[in-house]
Amino acid sequence: MHERLSFYVKRESALHQLNPLTKLTLIFGLILPAFLTPFYWTPHLLLLLVVFPLAFVGKVQREYFTAAARLILPATGFLFIMQSLFIPGGETILAQLWFLTLTQESLMFAFANAVRIFVMVSSFTLFMLTTHPSELMSDLTRRGLPAQFAYVIIATLQIIPQMQAKANTIIAAQRSRGLDTESSFSRRIRALVPLVGPLVFGSLVEVEERAIAIEARGFTSRYPKTSLREIPDRPLDKGLRWLLVGVMLASLISRIWFS
Repeated sequence: MHERLSFYVKRESALHQLNPLTKLTLIFGLILPAFLTPFYWTPHLLLLLVVFPLAFVGKVQREYFTAAARLILPATGFLFIMQSLFIPGGETILAQLWFLTLTQESLMFAFANAVRIFVMVSSFTLFMLTTHPSELMSDLTRRGLPAQFAYVIIATLQIIPQMQAKANTIIAAQRSRGLDTESSFSRRIRALVPLVGPLVFGSLVEVEERAIAIEARGFTSRYPKTSLREIPDRPLDKGLRWLLVGVMLASLISRIWFS
């Protein structure tokens, strides 16, 4: 499995060395408190004190902040604008233009939701940057997860980088044939047809080829499977998982207690 077909960035870091299941538990250990705890500043503190430092611990800060600037921030910014302007209710009016009313309550509500989404997407981004898909699949199947479910998870994680790699290859091939993809907007729109066609049909062919490949490797065999590489599961990983489970339970209890 080529690393170019995943978001994984190879580094020597403490975050990379964690067991894949521990990092998967860490995702939910960040998402559930961000969404469940009734305290307003919880997601903000998680973002500043946990998510951002984890990017530096994993030595993927450049890749993470690039993804945050290009993808996460625009998406959460759009969500913030829509919710702050169109959420009904609120008594303290800050600004009003035609039928749009911005209130302090809607602004705070939208900001909190945007930060929660930022924490959620950032957690998955850090996970994909520091976890190789093959390691995740090997560890999950070793723990008893059916191979079909593990394959669905891995295929989901790989679909975007695979499409990006295939699209870049098609664009380079079409440019070598004289296709204009960098001039006016109208010409770039017309260039979509010769780009999208090979991308769609190539993806369909790739699905069939992958199905043949996994069948040839005994994917549906009922016999126990072995892995060439053993994924370590240290006492530190087990302790961290129990700690994160405790954090998730505490966030759920706090939600019930204070609601």
